[in-house]
Amino acid sequence: MPKMKTHSSAKKRFKVTGSGKVKRHHAKTSHMMRNKSKKAKRHLRQSAGLSQGDENRVLRMLCLK
Repeated sequence: MPKMKTHSSAKKRFKVTGSGKVKRHHAKTSHMMRNKSKKAKRHLRQSAGLSQGDENRVLRMLCLK
């Protein structure tokens, strides 16, 4: 049986932490930044987690579940 292939876009967008949780980056950070407040831009720089259903789907795409 052939090897499972990792979903290429998922491996570029998500990282798995040591505890097994999945990290992601926020959207809306690529353009029109002058219209956003300093507070909003600061919060968008932080990484975020995924909901449980999305986390299961991403782990399957990364061949980790």
